[in-house]
Amino acid sequence: MLGNLTVREFVDTVASDAPVPGGGSVSALVGGIGSALLEMVSNLTIGRKKYAEYEEEMIKLRIEVMELKDELLTLMEKDSESYEEVMKCYSMPKSTDEEKAERSASIQQCLYEAALTPLEVAKTCLRALEKVTDVLTMGNVNAYSDAKVAAVLLRSALYGACYNVQINVESLKDQEKAAMLSEEIRLLREQADALEAEALAVQV
Repeated sequence: MLGNLTVREFVDTVASDAPVPGGGSVSALVGGIGSALLEMVSNLTIGRKKYAEYEEEMIKLRIEVMELKDELLTLMEKDSESYEEVMKCYSMPKSTDEEKAERSASIQQCLYEAALTPLEVAKTCLRALEKVTDVLTMGNVNAYSDAKVAAVLLRSALYGACYNVQINVESLKDQEKAAMLSEEIRLLREQADALEAEALAVQV
């Protein structure tokens, strides 16, 4: 389990020649850290007299970003598992025409499924990005830099996840599925750019 590794162990494993964790899992982790920063700002706001008028909203936001953080950490594990499945498909026997056909079909299915996991990472990062401006507007001003770091991390994580979708899309033979996934990540990047810009423009 990647989540059981220390920070040093995780980073060293990424740096090694091990096939996982790679960019997809790293993107999910970065998104999880970005969400955690939003949760931290919420915790630094809730219960403070100065921000009493935002108490209910911040409690709701804290629950939402906590759930998003947990989702991203789960997806971090799932992304590595998806890649391992792809590798298993590539190692299938290919001695006969029947084996070759079965192997090819399995690879295509695994590649498609491997694209769906980072796509979910990107979508989850976008949902977290949608919370940043509210956290900046209502949260503890002494922690505004943490919320802005969250915005930058979440956009970066989303972009990283999209690249991991794209690399799988490039190997898909089903052009309809490939086009659908490509359009989804285009829209996700577009929305992420706008949300990050909005958050970074907030004056506190």
